[in-house]
Amino acid sequence: MEIKRDFYLSKLINRIGNGQVKVITGVRRCGKSYLLNNLFYDHLLETGVPEDHIIRFAFDSADDLEMIGEDIVKLQKGNIKADPRKFMDYMKAKCADKDKYYLLLDEVQLMDSFESVLNGYLRRRNLDIYVTGSNAKFLSKDIITEFSGRGDEVHMYPLSFAEFMSVFSGDKYEGLVQYMTYGGIPLVVLSKEDGDKSDILSNLYSEIYISDIVKRYRIRNVGEFEDLLNILSSSIGSLTNPEKLQRTFKTVKHSKITGPTIQKYLGYLEDAFLLEAAMRYDIKGKLYIETPQKYYFSDLGLRNVRINFRQLEPTHSMENVIYNELRMRGYNVDVGVVPIVEVNKEGKQQRRQLEIDFVCNKGASRYYIQSAYSLPDEEKRMQETRPFGKIKDAFKRIVITGDMIPVHYDENGILLINIYDFLLDPTAIEK
Repeated sequence: MEIKRDFYLSKLINRIGNGQVKVITGVRRCGKSYLLNNLFYDHLLETGVPEDHIIRFAFDSADDLEMIGEDIVKLQKGNIKADPRKFMDYMKAKCADKDKYYLLLDEVQLMDSFESVLNGYLRRRNLDIYVTGSNAKFLSKDIITEFSGRGDEVHMYPLSFAEFMSVFSGDKYEGLVQYMTYGGIPLVVLSKEDGDKSDILSNLYSEIYISDIVKRYRIRNVGEFEDLLNILSSSIGSLTNPEKLQRTFKTVKHSKITGPTIQKYLGYLEDAFLLEAAMRYDIKGKLYIETPQKYYFSDLGLRNVRINFRQLEPTHSMENVIYNELRMRGYNVDVGVVPIVEVNKEGKQQRRQLEIDFVCNKGASRYYIQSAYSLPDEEKRMQETRPFGKIKDAFKRIVITGDMIPVHYDENGILLINIYDFLLDPTAIEK
């Protein structure tokens, strides 16, 4: 069964011939290779590009490596990379004329000096270059700088809920439960049995995600690194910082891990796109608060398997899903802070901070969004919308709820929308 990824396919199509290296990044197994080598390849053929002018090469393919004269056994045993000179000789033979050629390279980081090779190809006007990679080095967020400012990133997330529903056989209510439990990694979604989904997620962690990060950064205390991942998995949507996490390690694990080490580990997880950090933004003061931050998982299945599918709180899961959807749609997302002064029961003034789950910015647009799993009564509705009343600007206020309510504006001009309409309609909050 093929899962359409039209959102990302259109991004590649719009970048055809822009003179840059198109770099597809994202957490491993989110569908980068399939996007490039199947969906985009088929598009090129359908638009009339001759098959022999599309050069596909996978540096993790024994067939492809043998084609350029590499010794597969030697490469594997020696843990060495492909020889760039052999690949360049292959390219000279393939590019037989001056017509346009499309170069689609998968796992390009497995070729030695790949950055220099690609920078050289950028100078050739008849080459249009697209690459993916799947180890922690290539997925590092600063990879674009390797191409001297001529790299164009297309960041890819696991399946959105709309993409998930395109291949799910049940209704949207059952679908959201499955999506918030097992996530949107295509290999997992296409698996039929829940037990198989869990096994795939576990294997991905042990054999790929953790292994890549540990090898790249030469982490010696792997146990502490995995403990940190487990702690973060148990507290999605909660404010935290290295100092707070250090206290947790000391109290619960009797560990002497330091704050700077924790900070480094957090950076490693972000660079591998397993986590994203949402900074706090003082809406009144119009400034960022450096710490604490909230961390969200790029895929809830990857989060849930770390805690053996316990603590599946729908409130936090829904918040994580909303965050990922907003990021996928291209919004910069922060956690909003609204400082207030109020009089307590003793008649004394006290300072407080109200929180808005998401402050979303894209271009000149801004939205304030609260995630509320349920609004059972007026008291809860007032609690969720109270921070909106303390903001003096005119940007749109939105509450996304798990309740099956029709999309409508209340008497205060606040847009209320159910989670299904939000996830299935990419323009829902813009109406």
